[in-house]
Amino acid sequence: MNLGRPTRKLHHLTLLLGLFVFSTSAANAEPPLPLDLDDSRSAMSIGEEMERSGQWLEAVRHYERALERWPNDDDLKYGRRRARVHFRVERRYSDHSFKNSLLGFSQDHALDLFDETAGRIRNSFVDPLSQLSIVAHGTESLYIALANPRFVEANMPPAITDSEKQARKKSIQEFRVLLREQYWNKQVYNSQHARSVIVEVARHASRSLKIAPSAVVMEYVFGGCNALDDYSGFLTADRLSDLYSNIDGEFVGLGVEMKEEKDLGMLLVNVLPESPASIGGLRKGDRITWIDGRDIRSSSIDEAAALMRGQTGSRVKLRIHRQAENRDWEAVLIRRAVTVKSIPVAEIVDGDYKIGYIELAGFQKTTAAEMEAALAKLSRSGMKALVLDVRGNPGGLLTAAVAVLDKFIDEGVLVSTKGRSGDQNWTYRAHRQGTLDVPLVLLTDGDSASASEIVAGAVRDHSRGTIVGRQTYGKWSVQSIFNVGRETGLRLTTAKFYSPDGLNHSKVGVEPDVIVEEPIEHNVAWRGNNAEDERDIDLERAIEILKNKVKRF
Repeated sequence: MNLGRPTRKLHHLTLLLGLFVFSTSAANAEPPLPLDLDDSRSAMSIGEEMERSGQWLEAVRHYERALERWPNDDDLKYGRRRARVHFRVERRYSDHSFKNSLLGFSQDHALDLFDETAGRIRNSFVDPLSQLSIVAHGTESLYIALANPRFVEANMPPAITDSEKQARKKSIQEFRVLLREQYWNKQVYNSQHARSVIVEVARHASRSLKIAPSAVVMEYVFGGCNALDDYSGFLTADRLSDLYSNIDGEFVGLGVEMKEEKDLGMLLVNVLPESPASIGGLRKGDRITWIDGRDIRSSSIDEAAALMRGQTGSRVKLRIHRQAENRDWEAVLIRRAVTVKSIPVAEIVDGDYKIGYIELAGFQKTTAAEMEAALAKLSRSGMKALVLDVRGNPGGLLTAAVAVLDKFIDEGVLVSTKGRSGDQNWTYRAHRQGTLDVPLVLLTDGDSASASEIVAGAVRDHSRGTIVGRQTYGKWSVQSIFNVGRETGLRLTTAKFYSPDGLNHSKVGVEPDVIVEEPIEHNVAWRGNNAEDERDIDLERAIEILKNKVKRF
């Protein structure tokens, strides 16, 4: 995630969101299940043990791996679903904007937010969804949250003595039984009836568990979104801020992308050039272990992100561990505006054959201008062929993907979208002006998603170049961002997109023309270890292909 806040907000935006937090693609790949694990019951037991120890994300990934082997096992499916809900509850209660704002709403204010959210879902989500389904998923979220220690400690009176703990446990069990017997899939007839059902549940929770109504209603706001696909969800103020930062390509922060490593701290998977972190000596593969005197080795990524946020010009003190040198040190960094480049690298990689290389890291508002500048630079250097690299590119703006394709394809359809409403049905076509006519190789992998797959689909269908690497992620849907409430948002899948030949490769992805098996070492490097001297086999193969084309060109 990129840390910081955007400089502005938009009311509504259509984009192609990349890999969601539950992705198990190459960047987050986990080892396969043990070979001696030969029945689904054993897999279920391992997952349940992970859940009991609060390893929610690990449990999700475990269940997903188990479902690859036993795809029809209903217990594994529900285990994955349950762990996902727990993980989302944990994220909410690590989010400062949730705790400091949304939990403080009055019951009526919270219910108004639910009404607005449910209404937007029913009007705009790509697939029809009933009010009953939204409310039922909210009930399920509350039911599961009541088994989550983080939720209980945040919302119920403290239990000190053993007798108090037992009494609280009994009250929770009784209330969960009530939810199952009286409110599980309870029929709701309209939005007003849905509101009255939620008020009724909140009243029971307040009387028997002393839980504030706002906490109950928020489970219906967020939990109702569990009825959607993995690319949709409710966005707190901080999450909405982070999203717009990525779209704008600018944020206030330190210039790091990181991921949580349990009990080890935050692993830096990227340090942006010329950022405060880069100037301060941080680099990919380092781990942040303390922030402003607080040990964050057991913290969530959201808790760490909250500590790292701040105003332009403010200071933050970090303790860093560098595994390669087995040393720790402290760095004091000053937060400031950081620009994220859509194209971090544009250079000639083979001087004899004049083969250019462009790394396209994301699709944002600046992508079209950056691509124009990169191609002009390479053309001035005599470029005769090009490698376009979208490996690890999770997507971004649909219009940015179209602008990129328009540089390489001179006519015909580039991509089309189809949704429930007419304003989601579009066909984007190429324009001849300014098209670059050189041999092209596109590098892809399992983390090339959404907008990257628009590019891959068009390159494939127009026979515009050779695709090298690994199969893309398989996310062929369009998301729109809506403002709901005062500072919060809703991310909804509103359409599906189709390649020029009318194909939608959802859950399948685009298969390369030339498949290159990814070595384990490359995967490890992707996950944050320094490997500047490592061979790039994909790029080597691409150069070989283009050398032959340049000879014939």
